[in-house]
Amino acid sequence: MSITTAPRATAPGYRPDRKKRSRHLYNAVGVVAFLVMAFPVYWLVVSSLRPNAEIRSYDQKLWPTSLTFDNFRRAIDAPNFGSAIQSSLIICVTAVLGAMVLSTIAAFAIGRFRFRGRKLFMIVLLVVQLLPPTAMLIPLYIQLNDLGAVNEYWGVIVIYLVSTLPFATWMIRGFVVNIPLELEEAAMVDGCTRMGAFWRVVFPLLAPGLAAASIFSLINAWNEYLLAYIVLQDNDKYTLNVWLMNFTTSRGTDYGALMAASTLIAIPVVAFFMIVQKKMAAGLTSGAVKG
Repeated sequence: MSITTAPRATAPGYRPDRKKRSRHLYNAVGVVAFLVMAFPVYWLVVSSLRPNAEIRSYDQKLWPTSLTFDNFRRAIDAPNFGSAIQSSLIICVTAVLGAMVLSTIAAFAIGRFRFRGRKLFMIVLLVVQLLPPTAMLIPLYIQLNDLGAVNEYWGVIVIYLVSTLPFATWMIRGFVVNIPLELEEAAMVDGCTRMGAFWRVVFPLLAPGLAAASIFSLINAWNEYLLAYIVLQDNDKYTLNVWLMNFTTSRGTDYGALMAASTLIAIPVVAFFMIVQKKMAAGLTSGAVKG
């Protein structure tokens, strides 16, 4: 006795390969977008390994005909390289840590408490981001000059901290809202104070938001040029981006050393991202509360 199964009904006009072709189209668009974004980085690294004669040649190729590390040697031997690293680390680390502390406190207050003017304050956070930094350059310089902060590290730190604080607060606030309030209440029932519940329960779950906000803050502070160039006036206090001016003189630009120095400057941000990228995975709170 044989059993036969009826053929599966298909919708009129349904094409089995439609979904597959759509997937291939999305993959192709993703590959093109990746190549467009990655090519400038590739050209930067490749140019740092080219001899200067090949960089200035009109016959450019995707891969250098000869490799040299002399560009990196000239970049490292350039004046004030060590002091520029020190200045960038002091300014960026202090600004990022300060922004993370203040933005976490502000985000927790906005996400957990209801107070008068809360919505208006959130709108102001977004509106502040619409103001271009160059439009505020003269008022900032005048205020820093009155405070005696010109040519001081703390003057640049305050500017970087304030400029990243609104966006970091808004970003972390989204993570605070998604953390179930029952977790804090359960911790407080077990004897934790409000601060203890925040530190033991909420703060570890904010790791993805803190990682994303810290990367944004670090990139903003590490890559900034104009404000640091205006506020800092001594060569031994210049940050790395301002220090790059050493490779452009009246006799021309040393493109090989400039590309090599730019590659070295990009390494710390890439390394920091590789360290914290695991913390940016979503869904840390899934299953934390029983249904």
